[in-house]
Amino acid sequence: MVEEIELVAVRSGDPILLQGPTGAGKGRMARRIYELRKSRHQLIGEFVSVNCATLRGDLAMSNLFGHVRGAYTGSLKDRPGLLKTADRGILFLDEIAELGLDEQAMLLKALEDGTFFPVGSDTEIHSDFQLIAGTNRDLAEDCQQGRFREDLLARLNLWTFHLPALRDRAEDLEPNLDFELRAFALKTGERVRINQEARRLWLRFALSSEGLFPGNFRDLNASVVRMATLALDGIIDEKNVEQEIRRLRQNWAPFGQTTKKDELLDSLELDSFDRIQLREVVSVCRQSRSLAEAGRKLFEVSRQKKSTSNDSDRLKKYLARFGLDWEVLQI
Repeated sequence: MVEEIELVAVRSGDPILLQGPTGAGKGRMARRIYELRKSRHQLIGEFVSVNCATLRGDLAMSNLFGHVRGAYTGSLKDRPGLLKTADRGILFLDEIAELGLDEQAMLLKALEDGTFFPVGSDTEIHSDFQLIAGTNRDLAEDCQQGRFREDLLARLNLWTFHLPALRDRAEDLEPNLDFELRAFALKTGERVRINQEARRLWLRFALSSEGLFPGNFRDLNASVVRMATLALDGIIDEKNVEQEIRRLRQNWAPFGQTTKKDELLDSLELDSFDRIQLREVVSVCRQSRSLAEAGRKLFEVSRQKKSTSNDSDRLKKYLARFGLDWEVLQI
């Protein structure tokens, strides 16, 4: 998908719509598109970014389209507005669904003919900008509810890309762990690394059913920053990771589901390593229809190396180590 977005970026100046949950990387992708186009001398203007949720009331029009002196009480000079500031560059409107219908109508006109009226002016202004829009909402549903203009969605819908939540792109966790450590070093001037056991422990938690990441990459960034800040001698060890896992569980508790099954698991006295591994096993058991099905999922790789394998018996023995059995987990 990233390769396709980059191809579109250098071959098209049409609007692009980036959909995905908060923190999934829409803003970073928009800036990447800008950098690609600018590196090829396709743009000479600025990258202008705004969260539309911050554009409220009468000043929303002024912020977007500018105004002339005297348009409002206290407006002592002309203001160009974001669309004009983005002339020959890129305007990134994050959370575009938060715009009012009047602003949507003026934005559509600006997209179609490149002109718009500043507030209080009878003279049209021209701006040649590329629009990238971001949203975490279903715009088609918003259109049905009368909250978003169908004609504007049709204009935006030429290039639509869905950025998945971090928990749905597990392959991105480890490389972004390293990316965030490099970013921390650049920001603070302090190089911090994570030892192998600590890395495995953090990834095991992040890849388990407990790795909710409701804030997506913002949560990942915060987790790495905390561990790096608290690491002694520039090394994140198992103790740092265990402390961070406890913090994440507490932070994410409102986003999970607390049940009697979870209380049963939490009542066991376990090392952090065993607890993280067991939670994942229990999660697979609860999602499987039978003991055999759960065993096949859990031992898929190792069972291929054996001529015979009883997955059910192997899983039953593992659960028994902690005083658990299949029937208890199904209650």
